[in-house]
Amino acid sequence: MAARRRRSGGRPARTRNSGVTVNIRGLEALRDRLDELTPEIRGAAFRALKESAEAVRSDTAQAVRVDTTNLQRSVKARFRNNELRAEIGWWDRDDLYAILHEFGTRRIPARPALGPAIEAERTKIGDRIRAEVRRALS
Repeated sequence: MAARRRRSGGRPARTRNSGVTVNIRGLEALRDRLDELTPEIRGAAFRALKESAEAVRSDTAQAVRVDTTNLQRSVKARFRNNELRAEIGWWDRDDLYAILHEFGTRRIPARPALGPAIEAERTKIGDRIRAEVRRALS
């Protein structure tokens, strides 16, 4: 039986969760299929993605805990070139405390803003993509 490594002091090492990860099933297959489509359809899907990402960013900014308005102003959506992928969150080192507000601590109760915004948009993104693709095809 393998021995466990322990830190000095006899306690096991802790791992830290550094953020929110959302996995959407079937997204890779959708990306592969969209790669085969015409540039107009791909552009329509990207416009729908930008619209959804902006909705999540806006909902998060409105729902986040307000003290200095820093978290409201610094939540951003970023996109990768030639990929149908959006990332919404805080990337400045000064904004890492957003995780504490999202998940809570022993002393701060959790008051999630990003998670509920993603859940609200989940039901709308399919309709956004459909509408943009129809617009591109007509």
